[in-house]
Amino acid sequence: MSQNLADLMARQQELQIQAAKERAELALHLEPLEKPLSWADKGIDAVRFIKSSPILWTSAFALLAHYKPKLASKVLAIGWGSIKLIKSAKSLL
Repeated sequence: MSQNLADLMARQQELQIQAAKERAELALHLEPLEKPLSWADKGIDAVRFIKSSPILWTSAFALLAHYKPKLASKVLAIGWGSIKLIKSAKSLL
């Protein structure tokens, strides 16, 4: 019984060392992607913030429409098209 326990402890130690080596190797390979992934994370956070505060983006668009109506109509057309495109892409997935 004691020998089995000692074998299991040794095997556990080997696996922990192997896992640490693999984590270090993976970290080296993922290091170049760290900055782009952080930007993507910030973008996702920004989209979530905008979704959670519709009064903010509605007010911003109202100001844009008041001061720059031509630009506002272009933004509205592009935004509407983007939303339709995203919804159709989500339905395909």
